[in-house]
Amino acid sequence: MTALSNQTNAAPQQQRFLVLFDFDETIINESSDDAVVRALPGQQLPDWLKNSYREGHYNEHMQKVLVYMAEQGVSKDSIRSAVEKIPPSPGLLNLFQYLQSHQQDFELAVVSDANMYFIETWLEHAGVRHLFRKIFTNPASFDASGRLVLLPFHSHSCSCCPDNMCKQVILREYLAGRQKDRGGAPFQRVFYIGDGANDICPSLALAPQDTAFPRRDFPMHRLLMNMQQSQGAKFKANIVPWVSGEDIVDCLKKIMKER
Repeated sequence: MTALSNQTNAAPQQQRFLVLFDFDETIINESSDDAVVRALPGQQLPDWLKNSYREGHYNEHMQKVLVYMAEQGVSKDSIRSAVEKIPPSPGLLNLFQYLQSHQQDFELAVVSDANMYFIETWLEHAGVRHLFRKIFTNPASFDASGRLVLLPFHSHSCSCCPDNMCKQVILREYLAGRQKDRGGAPFQRVFYIGDGANDICPSLALAPQDTAFPRRDFPMHRLLMNMQQSQGAKFKANIVPWVSGEDIVDCLKKIMKER
């Protein structure tokens, strides 16, 4: 019985802070979809497939890409190897190290429009999968024929987001569910780390004590800057741009000193 109490899933119920991570170009330094395409014999998609993409239907497009890759004989091992080789974003492993050393304070989750196979493969390989309580992403698994089959995460009614995923819906549902699990106690602060345009919608659900960490000079950062100039009142959370995970560590250390 005592052995069980040391396991990570028996971590203290009342971690004070929630940290949410995007995956592509946030945890890792490029898009996992682009990295996997390099496993193709010619290392790129044919034009007819590239040109079949429709705005807001990226998940559907990626389903076609994975079918094409299977037809070209790309194996599960080649896909795994391509994912494992993706470098982390600068300083992200230092950030994970910091969060691991303060696991009693921080609960971690991933909210990403990539897919479960890519994310779990990369996190396991990097030795950090155990840090995350939950991964919200599109389901993906290999079928009997060895093809990676991708599905949409959910359907929603948000007009700002791709048809397969609204990260704000995920964030709001998770916060409500966790507050209930925690006997009505909300997280003291929520931190959202991202880079892309689809990270704006969840950031709009953050409260004044929370912080959005947009990757500097990436779409999320540029959109937030424009939003602040044109309609400052709409965005409630603090904004701290980051170039390296070290920038996020510095900010979290200051907040930890405020206790």
